[in-house]
Amino acid sequence: MPKSLPVSRPPADPSVTSLAALGRIVRTQRRASGLRIDDAAALCGVSVDLLSRLENGRSGISTDRLMKVLDALGLAMVVIDKAELPRLRNGLIARDAAGNQGDQ
Repeated sequence: MPKSLPVSRPPADPSVTSLAALGRIVRTQRRASGLRIDDAAALCGVSVDLLSRLENGRSGISTDRLMKVLDALGLAMVVIDKAELPRLRNGLIARDAAGNQGDQ
């Protein structure tokens, strides 16, 4: 039976402007899920080498494999107009602030 991943919160700034930034998000999600890289690669149906290259921001990864990894790790890619990015960031900041109030 496949391991189910915990529900995670999106990063405070979900905008990705480089492969390195995308790789950091993937690595953070994998670690937050308590998965070693070899276990995550098996869960995603890709090689350890491919997942390592992705996490380290290296090129040469096909879009279909990228989407496969994101899906398996419980992530999604959303494309929005750059003009909407400040609204998205503000919404995430407000969400985080509201969530932190419940922790007090």
